[in-house]
Amino acid sequence: MILFEKIRWKNFLSTGNQFTEVSLCDNSTSLIIGTNGAGKSTILDALCFSLFGKPFRKINKPQLINSTNEKDCRVEIEFTLSGIQWKVVRGIKPGIFEIWKNGSLMDQASSVVDQQKWFEQNVLKMNFKSFTQIVILGSSTFVPFMQLTSSNRREVIEDLLDIRIFSNMNMVIKEKIREIKENIKVLELKKDSLNDKVSMQKEFIQKVERDSEFMIGAKQNRISSLESEMADHLQKIERYNDEIAEKQLEFDDWSGDKNKLKKLNQLRGKISHRIDSVVKEHKFFTGNKVCPTCTQSIEEDFRINKITDAQNKSKELQSGFLELEEAIKEEEERERQLNSITREITNLTHGISTNNVTVSEIRKQIKCLESEIQKLASQLANKNSEHEKLDSFKKKLKETLNELSESREKINYYDFSYSLLKDGGVKTKIIKKYLPLINNQANRYLQMMDFYINFTLDEEFNETIRSPIHEDFSYSSFSEGEKMRIDLALLFTWREVARMKNSVNTNLLIMDEVFDSSLDGFGTEEFLKIIRYVIKDANVFIISHKESLHDKFENVIKFEKVKGFSRMLS
Repeated sequence: MILFEKIRWKNFLSTGNQFTEVSLCDNSTSLIIGTNGAGKSTILDALCFSLFGKPFRKINKPQLINSTNEKDCRVEIEFTLSGIQWKVVRGIKPGIFEIWKNGSLMDQASSVVDQQKWFEQNVLKMNFKSFTQIVILGSSTFVPFMQLTSSNRREVIEDLLDIRIFSNMNMVIKEKIREIKENIKVLELKKDSLNDKVSMQKEFIQKVERDSEFMIGAKQNRISSLESEMADHLQKIERYNDEIAEKQLEFDDWSGDKNKLKKLNQLRGKISHRIDSVVKEHKFFTGNKVCPTCTQSIEEDFRINKITDAQNKSKELQSGFLELEEAIKEEEERERQLNSITREITNLTHGISTNNVTVSEIRKQIKCLESEIQKLASQLANKNSEHEKLDSFKKKLKETLNELSESREKINYYDFSYSLLKDGGVKTKIIKKYLPLINNQANRYLQMMDFYINFTLDEEFNETIRSPIHEDFSYSSFSEGEKMRIDLALLFTWREVARMKNSVNTNLLIMDEVFDSSLDGFGTEEFLKIIRYVIKDANVFIISHKESLHDKFENVIKFEKVKGFSRMLS
């Protein structure tokens, strides 16, 4: 049970810079009175703001701060729960949200929203809607249970019966289902990828085994062909070397003095010149008996001797010249033979060079083919590693299929749990179990207020109302006073259920202007009897304009406005 002990506030709405403090557990019944605008309903907004961060009435949060001081708006509430002392402090300008546990400030969450969510779920164990159905009944902004939507009615009942956890579990399971479905999509893609890898690896191994053997055979045949071709070229090189050796011998046979022909030609020139001189001398002495230069007579004997001597020398020179010509011809033939042999040797040497280049290229091709054969042979030798890779793919595929199977089983399990935790599942069964108690309590309180109708709620929280006068009635069919009796009966019922469940049970009950609106005098008397004698372990606060009710309450708190600020008198 939450035992609210005290609340205090300053610079909140029309309250000034001094704290206004109200004890919440000293008296069983307290009456809060004051004129309109005096601030008597401020306690409702202070309660809701301290616990839920928003006012009870429809007031914007910035408007909560006192418009005169415009700073240091602060509300503090203290309560005890399961032997633990709690204190909550909220403020505006500066913004404050502090939760104190047994005098120690708790670590604050990263965001106010997260901290508020934790506080409602783990400490209060009720939300704003449930609080305003069980603790507060206001005439201005209060929405009675019967005027809530079906979903909001369900939230209130779930909080009362401590089955809100099923809704939270359902949300968790829904998120789990979404995560697993996403994981299944990933696993399906992974499975398809691994299937493709297994197929490709099998094809690769088969191709390696098939193509490698074929290609090795083809390359070996090509090497044999190249080796045969290379042998032909080597034979040509050997034959050319033999021919060069033969030509070298011929060259040696024809070789001699390289300058002999030159010398012979020079000698031929000299002999030719000498012959010309002898011919000129012979011609001179044959045709002249008197010297043409000095006009002296040439002796006949001298002239004849010169002619004879010239003729003899000419014959000798002619004979030698012919021999020289023959020697020159022989030497020219030798030179021609040597040049011919040299050209043949050059041609043979070029042939050897060409064949050597071809042999070198063939050897490169053979080496390249041998390297490719070695690589293919290595692939064949290492095909075990490819089989290991294939086995690895198969193992991963099997693991993925197992994960898929497990995920699908989880989906089935979570789907079943999800169906149980939906509104039509376990929660409905629990609610159905408590409906007779709820309906009995509601009718009990209605009878206490002398309102004799048969009021029942079904599993969807739709009402069925029967009265002695009318068979079929609905909540909206009644007058405002009768509606108020139903609202009060339900309020007391919710508190009774909360007390039995000990979940959202509190000592506090505050009602705003209940006596000032719809309850007539007779209804007021019956209501006072209920809160005085029937409602147990509660501290009831009634906010009213009627000062004539003083003697009906243990404690009276009065609010008045002084110089624009609300002030409490007690």
